Amino acid sequence: MRDHESGCGIKDALVNMVFPRRCPVCDGLVPMGEGLICTRCRTKPQYITEPRCRRCGKQLVGEPGQSGTGEFCHDCMRRKHVYDYGYALYDYQSMKKSIYRFKYGKRCEYAAFYARDICDRLSEEIRMMEADAILPVPVHASRRRSRGYNQAELVAAELSRLTGIKMYDRLVKRVRKTTPQKELTIQERQNNLKKAFNITANVVKLNKTILVDDIYTTGSTLDAVALELKRHGVKSVYFIALCIGEGM
Repeated sequence: MRDHESGCGIKDALVNMVFPRRCPVCDGLVPMGEGLICTRCRTKPQYITEPRCRRCGKQLVGEPGQSGTGEFCHDCMRRKHVYDYGYALYDYQSMKKSIYRFKYGKRCEYAAFYARDICDRLSEEIRMMEADAILPVPVHASRRRSRGYNQAELVAAELSRLTGIKMYDRLVKRVRKTTPQKELTIQERQNNLKKAFNITANVVKLNKTILVDDIYTTGSTLDAVALELKRHGVKSVYFIALCIGEGM
């Protein structure tokens, strides 16, 4: 073991003694030695598995009107996306409380668990993307100030560290504060996000990128960012989301 790796391990252990890690599922204290999640919660997250939509990654089995033999979900058959394709890790219902605490409750430490889980379950899918960059979906500056952080950026940073794919956290900027998306229809979401994002640097050297976000509902936000990236020369835009909702 290298000296700096040993030092990091000792440092992490000391920090964990003073500030015990919280389980990302139940939010209870994780006993030392149990890793990033407590033992009793390891089987609680419900993961998206095959068969899943070849565009948005949504689980196909059990979807209304879906026999399980098609390639695309009902939402993706109805509308065309700007992004190429992507994957979500969890079923939203099984992790919605966790994501809420991560997003609004300052549970920044959850990011390490999420990123490790992504790498454990989607490593081959990420490798096949052959991405040049990982880009967190940005939040508006005012929202970042009030919240104190961008939750997507925390996951993206951990994912970058684990995969070796460089993260560009300032390449895409949210220049317009938009209405919260959750109460809007698909058309309202698309209108809400028009001219919401800007590219702040030259992206010609980037060929394939992975966007990182917390929740996928209709894909409107990812489409809006992907549109700007492709306008500036990026050929392929993929995504990784923590959770995927039911769509609309």
